[in-house]
Amino acid sequence: MLAFHSDHFVLPLPPGHSFPMSKYRLLRDAVEQTLPAVRVTEAPPATDGELALAHSPRYISAVAEGLLSAAEQREIGFPWSERMAERARRSVGATIAAARAALQGEGVAANLAGGTHHAYADKGSGYCVFNDVAVAARLMQAEWHRHHRRLLRVLVIDLDVHQGNGTAAIFRDDPTVFTLSLHGAKNFPHRKESSDLDVDLPDGCTDEPYLTALDDALARAFARHSDGPPGLAFYLAGADPHENDRLGRLKLSAAGLAARDQRVFDALAARGIPVAVSMAGGYGRDLATTVAIQHHTLELALGSWRQRMEQSAA
Repeated sequence: MLAFHSDHFVLPLPPGHSFPMSKYRLLRDAVEQTLPAVRVTEAPPATDGELALAHSPRYISAVAEGLLSAAEQREIGFPWSERMAERARRSVGATIAAARAALQGEGVAANLAGGTHHAYADKGSGYCVFNDVAVAARLMQAEWHRHHRRLLRVLVIDLDVHQGNGTAAIFRDDPTVFTLSLHGAKNFPHRKESSDLDVDLPDGCTDEPYLTALDDALARAFARHSDGPPGLAFYLAGADPHENDRLGRLKLSAAGLAARDQRVFDALAARGIPVAVSMAGGYGRDLATTVAIQHHTLELALGSWRQRMEQSAA
């Protein structure tokens, strides 16, 4: 299974900053040491033309040239630097590469970061500079149409604990992309956008009601595609619904999150839908716990990839 990383580009964050930048390198180290069947490659940067599929030219230039205002930088949560801009491009590039690999026969591929779903077309927010899923979805649609002369319909399954407001806004009037977000009702962002299907969960939600809500949401999402399944899915497998996450407010166990991931991989595999997986959020009080949760997501992704490869070879 192919996985792509961008952790060489570490941001020079001020002391005490809440973003767990080191988790990406820790996750890659764990994958390389324990999952040798996952082939980890550094992601290429997304180009201006690729970013322009989902972002305004003014905003792309402002990020590239260091012209973001102080207010824009505060909303993103990162001070501008050349490494910040390059990391944002590479994060998008990793999801592009994973989506392309999934579509070209791998079935399952991953970005060891990504899931930057708070970024809008014309601004960043909540530690998200560019929206990797939005850019990758539109690029894959363009490439698919060029090669196959057919429409590629996309499903976004966003299970980060925070609503995917930027993704919902970008695809608001786009019937070719179905956005599903299962998130904490009272968590960031406080002003939610309208996804195609939003499921708001109460603070303290535990495994059983969460998984029941997920089962219902997946059934409803696939029912909306009764004329045929989507051709590509993006799965944002946030670790932040975990009970020990600093920003999560939900109470899922590690076993509950594993059951969540398995449900998603099984549902997509049963319908033959290729999937690009992104790690999305994770802010555990113990960073090792967050890394372990995301490592297990990749283990399950690898299992789904193997199953698909066996079926295609049979």
